[in-house]
Amino acid sequence: MPVKTAANPAPGFASHPDHRIALAPAGRRMRVLVAGCVAVAESGGVLVMREGDYAPVYYFPRADVNMELLSRSDRASTCPFKGEASYWTVEAGGRREENVAWSYEAPFDEMLEIAGMIAFYQDRVKLETAD
Repeated sequence: MPVKTAANPAPGFASHPDHRIALAPAGRRMRVLVAGCVAVAESGGVLVMREGDYAPVYYFPRADVNMELLSRSDRASTCPFKGEASYWTVEAGGRREENVAWSYEAPFDEMLEIAGMIAFYQDRVKLETAD
């Protein structure tokens, strides 16, 4: 029987097999506000990522993000567990927030659930429940 291999495995998990990343539905409708009042995203399909000692990160489906307010920046970074991240700048409510959001367009196999979803730096936007 042939051995099944991953097409794009994360090197981080190979070198740190005890590292844990948990993804789960946030379980509530959430909203992202810029400049205190402009809704950039709102969704009931948010995923929450818990990784090590980091604060939870909320990933919004791209379809629920107002992409007209975002522009892709030149910034990129690589995570050995998730892959290459692209960054987004938001212009709304008279403010410009450089590189305030990021997305893994083609994450490693172990993180395919976040492919194309958008996360925001919570210290630079207002994240709130929308229920």
